Amino acid sequence: MKEIINKTLIPNVTLHTGEKIPCVGMGTFGSDRFTSEEVSNAVAGAIRCGYRLFDCAACYGNESLIGEVFQNAFDKGVVKREELIIITKVWNDMHDKVEESAKKSIADLCCDYVDIFFIHWPFPNYHAPHCDGDSRNPDSRPFRAEEFLNTYQQCEQLVEKGLIKNIGISNMTIPKLKAVLPRMKIKPVACEMELHPCFQQKELFDYLVANKIQPVGFMPLGSPQRPERDMCPEDIADLQTPKMKEIAAAHGVHPALIALKWAQQRGQIPIPFSIHEQEYRSNLKAMTEDPLTPKEMKEISTLERNNRLVKGQVFLWEGAKDWHDLWDEEGQIVT
Repeated sequence: MKEIINKTLIPNVTLHTGEKIPCVGMGTFGSDRFTSEEVSNAVAGAIRCGYRLFDCAACYGNESLIGEVFQNAFDKGVVKREELIIITKVWNDMHDKVEESAKKSIADLCCDYVDIFFIHWPFPNYHAPHCDGDSRNPDSRPFRAEEFLNTYQQCEQLVEKGLIKNIGISNMTIPKLKAVLPRMKIKPVACEMELHPCFQQKELFDYLVANKIQPVGFMPLGSPQRPERDMCPEDIADLQTPKMKEIAAAHGVHPALIALKWAQQRGQIPIPFSIHEQEYRSNLKAMTEDPLTPKEMKEISTLERNNRLVKGQVFLWEGAKDWHDLWDEEGQIVT
């Protein structure tokens, strides 16, 4: 008999609106490795074992099947709509058609409204699904604050219409945030960003926390299953570092669970993905027991290696030097 996870033990985080949401979610990006059926089946299992936050996106190509899972869970009384936090995102080719994007996701996900609607990338640079890392779109261009704010203002209108409850931003930098935050009427509740032990983004993390914007961490395990276009020889495997293995051995668990405990205790919301029930069940249960010690948290803080795994090179524009230009590493927006 499967162990029942006590959902009341799963911590919440409080958004600046006062709304409480789960401290961990389930990602649904698996389109480069797994079928939509495998992903949606995992979502169904995750709901049964206690997950209540799901990170979706139009460009993942699986929202309609996930929506069938949600509707089935609603119909059977497994969960109520208001008990779920459903996240989705507007993709780069729909920055001028945000309401159309949101309505399609709402219909596909069978969810009536979206809890947090993210702008997936801060520019409308589109790449074809499953393209290789050398692909470039001649229409790509650098970040423009006015262009981004036009997209963001469309999201604000959707809040006013009741289609979405909150707005999120994603894959941002401090210079970009400084250019747009003062001009927003509705403050974003969260920022989705790459976060794992060897890529902690402390400066950006602290900036978000200071501005009461909740960090949401994708690839919290260092994503060994990420698309091949995002794999480089110099990349570090977080879970294979000696310190992560040592702490995992002390707790008698896999290093993946240590990465998730670190994320939750640090204050970010990790959104790991797995199609395997044993893994996603263990990921959730790890939030309810056996926390890391202050000493272990401090040791993991020393693992920072600036090990960015999603470099975003497919979004580069003509004239850009390389992927570093996407991330404003010198403290100013690269144009």
